[in-house]
Amino acid sequence: TKMTLLLLCLGLTLICAQEEENNAVTSNFDLSKISGEWYSVLLVSDCREKIEEDGSMRVFVEHIDYLGDSSLTFKLHEIENGTCTEINLACKPTEKNAICSADYKGRNVVDILETDYDNYIYFYNKNFKNGETFLLLELYALSPHFSQLKERFVKYCEEHGIVKENIFDLTKVDRCLQARDGGAA
Repeated sequence: TKMTLLLLCLGLTLICAQEEENNAVTSNFDLSKISGEWYSVLLVSDCREKIEEDGSMRVFVEHIDYLGDSSLTFKLHEIENGTCTEINLACKPTEKNAICSADYKGRNVVDILETDYDNYIYFYNKNFKNGETFLLLELYALSPHFSQLKERFVKYCEEHGIVKENIFDLTKVDRCLQARDGGAA
């Protein structure tokens, strides 16, 4: 009857509204849409010591640029001996869409797992060095307001067998933010 149809319409409206909120893209990425300023939020690895304080892969993103030929450049910072150091990293395309490769403390194969272009991006990085391999997952956000993104990313990691002890919240440490505008560290 009318009441049943009204409830059905209300239910469909709520479902559609919920779907619109999650505009996640998981393949066929438009790399030009990820160019811009980003913030490091969470960092995860199967090799915890690589991302702990003073770890060799504990880096903080500032900017990503798309170069038009499926290449990306990353402007990153790391803390060495208490000083923020800038790193400019060129990530060259490979044969697979949305994957690039970069040399930084080994060979890194980088893939995008998910993004909505407007709020967040999940990066997957596989590092190869001297016959050893380890994995990194990174959550970057476009704005410093990201508590819901953190919860969702932690859930994603846990669903894929990653223990909480290997998830580092980079919003609670010095991320070299003062160096972003060319200021002193």
